[in-house]
Amino acid sequence: MDIKQAIARVLARGDLSSDEMTAVMREIMTGGATPAQIGGFLVGLRMKGETIAEIAAAAGVMRELASGVDIGGLEHAVDIVGTGGDASGTFNVSTASMFVAAAAGCHVAKHGNRSV
Repeated sequence: MDIKQAIARVLARGDLSSDEMTAVMREIMTGGATPAQIGGFLVGLRMKGETIAEIAAAAGVMRELASGVDIGGLEHAVDIVGTGGDASGTFNVSTASMFVAAAAGCHVAKHGNRSV
C-alpha cells in the first residue's frame, strides 16, 4: 500500500493492517511522501481513530529507522529530549531535569527538534 491508497482508506474510515501501516510509514520515513500527503494521512488517521495495530506498526518502523548512539559502556546514562522553543512562555523543565540528572551523577544526552 502506498500513501495515496492509505489516505483514501483512512478518509473512508477504514483501518490499515499492520503490514499496510508498515509500508506507509516506511514511505513517509524514507522521504517518499510529500508534506501534504503526510498531513492528509495523519489528519485522516486521527479523524477515524488510530488502532493499536496501526500505532504499533508505526512505532516499529520509527524504531527500525532511528539512528542509534553508542554510549561506550557508560553507566547511569539518561536521554532527555525537549526543544524549549515552543514560544509558549512556559518553564523549560527538560533543561532543568538535565541539570538535576547530571548533578546526581548521570551522563546526560539532551537533544531536541524544532518546536511546533
